[in-house]
Amino acid sequence: MSPIQVPDAPVVLSSASVYPEKTPAAFEIAAKLGYDGVEVLVSSDPASQDIELLRRLSDYHQMPVTAVHAPCLVLTQRVWGREPWHKLVRSKEMAEALGATTVVVHPAFRWQREYARDFEAGVARMQDETDVVFAVENMYPVRVRDREVVPYAPSWNPLDRDYPDVTLDMSHTAMSGSDALDMAKRLGDRLSHVHVADGLGGQNLDEHLIPGRGRQRVGEVLEYLAEGGFEGQLVLEVSTRKAPDRQARMRELAEALAFTRLHFARPAASPDQPRDRRERIALLRRQPGPPPHRFAVDASGTADDEGTVEPGRE
Repeated sequence: MSPIQVPDAPVVLSSASVYPEKTPAAFEIAAKLGYDGVEVLVSSDPASQDIELLRRLSDYHQMPVTAVHAPCLVLTQRVWGREPWHKLVRSKEMAEALGATTVVVHPAFRWQREYARDFEAGVARMQDETDVVFAVENMYPVRVRDREVVPYAPSWNPLDRDYPDVTLDMSHTAMSGSDALDMAKRLGDRLSHVHVADGLGGQNLDEHLIPGRGRQRVGEVLEYLAEGGFEGQLVLEVSTRKAPDRQARMRELAEALAFTRLHFARPAASPDQPRDRRERIALLRRQPGPPPHRFAVDASGTADDEGTVEPGRE
C-alpha cells in the first residue's frame, strides 16, 4: 500500500484563472499542466457561451468540463439576458450537455427582489429536475465608509441558509473575515465544491491570490478535506491578470496546482498508525542504504576491499 492516499476529488482549473486570455486558453493550459478538468465561467467571452465549441475544446485537449459557473457576477449581468432564472436554466442545460456535474451560483443581489425572495426554494425546485448539483457560493459584505453593506439576499453566508450544496470560496472568506476552516467544518456534507484561492482580507478587494500567498488557512482546509475523503471538486479560481505573458501565467497556475496536490493528501492507514494522524508534507524520506565500502587499487590494477566505512569517518 502507498504510504500516501489522495482522495478522488478532481483538481480543476477555472477559466476565470487565465483572464485576460480567453476560454480556449484555459483548456490548453489545463492540459499542459496536468489539471483534471475545467470549470467554465460563463462570461462575455463568446467561447464561454458556445456549447459546441466547448465540447470541441474538451475533446481536443482531453479536458472534461466538470462544472459551469453561471453568469451571476456584476460584470455578467447582461450575459444570457437579465432574467436570473433563465440564466440558471441555461447553465443547467450547458452542464447537462457537456457532462458537467455542478453549476456554481451566487445568491441573489438585494436589488433582485423577486429572485431573492424565491431563491432558496427555487434552487431546490430546479435541483429536483436534474442530477446536476447547484452549489451556492459563500459571498461577503462590503464596507462603504464606516458602514457594512450586504449586497446579497437572503444572505451572503451559506451557514445562515439550508442549501443542500455549497461552494466554499477562500478568497471570499478573506473578504468577509470568515474562518475558512471553521466554515468547512460547519458545512459538513453540504460542502460539495471548493474554489481554492487565497486573500489578505481587510479591504474591498476580491483578490483570488495563488494559494499560500495570503492569510487564509488554505493548506489546513485541504488537509481537513483530504482526511475526510472529500469527493467534490477542487477548483483553482485565482487571478493571473498581472502576469506579463503566457509563460508567467503558467508558472503561477503550476504553483497553484502543486500547492493543492501537496496539501490534499493524507498518510495511509496502517495497523500501528491511527488514521487521524496528519502530515503537512507528503514526501517520503529516503531509507538509509548499506554503509559504503573502501577499496584500494595497487599498481597492477588489482582492487582490494578494505571493508566498510564507519559513519562519520572518512
